[in-house]
Amino acid sequence: MIAPFELVRAGSLAEALELLESDPEAHVLAGGTALVLLMKQGLLRPSRLIDIGGLAELRGIRMNGDLRIGALTTHLEAERSALVRRHCPALASCFGTVATVRIRAQGTVGGNLAHADPAQDPPPMLVALGAVAVLESGAGRREVPMEDLFVDVFETSIGPGELLREIVVPPLAEGARATYVKFLPRTEDDYATVSVGAVLRVDAGGRCADVRVALGSVGPTPVRARRVESALRGERVTPARLREAAMLVREEVDPIADARGSAAYKREMAGVWTERALRALLP
Repeated sequence: MIAPFELVRAGSLAEALELLESDPEAHVLAGGTALVLLMKQGLLRPSRLIDIGGLAELRGIRMNGDLRIGALTTHLEAERSALVRRHCPALASCFGTVATVRIRAQGTVGGNLAHADPAQDPPPMLVALGAVAVLESGAGRREVPMEDLFVDVFETSIGPGELLREIVVPPLAEGARATYVKFLPRTEDDYATVSVGAVLRVDAGGRCADVRVALGSVGPTPVRARRVESALRGERVTPARLREAAMLVREEVDPIADARGSAAYKREMAGVWTERALRALLP
């Protein structure tokens, strides 16, 4: 049973920020797919919910040099967006892997990130793409690199009185390719045992000009695979070299044992799926 709470519907972004500033203990309600579940389970008992679902300022997808995705955009809208598909097909594909169609139609991109579940799909892809979270409060706006947004399990760097306004995704460099892959232990709507977002750019000489790799489900936050990246930059890209570099990720992840596998198994799968992601990006 959900504990009693007060529901306040914000009529504007300014009003939402004022409400947050006046009540730091209040929780924000967007799509509610995660928040309401936690409340039903008795894990969260907010005295007040601030409903921001009707705020047009936080909706929509647009191009302004970068791709800008409003925090209240649903996963389904992002998946089907012509702008997202044209700008970065891998990101559209990633949004299409979130849970079920029903959840994608209700859950929001911003809510997913603010929830900070380490097994969610978009975070590692957005980290690999070098995306930025735009936060807003009564004091103004600030931008946080996506990899710095996540602090711990279910914990972000979003401060008191702040709202996630939008996600900014820079364009891929010319010649760069991106992909998102994940290993599912059971059904398509299950959490991944491991997921990998990767971006690779190979120059005309066959050497790695740039690479970014991030993994989900193998640590308390998305894991940036910096050892893998360092091992590839400037090197000639071959299947053997990709495999050698990918296996380094096993030293970077920190998985826990659960129903989806032991820590050792997940660590091994992190290497296997990092290699698969990188191989998929070969010219």
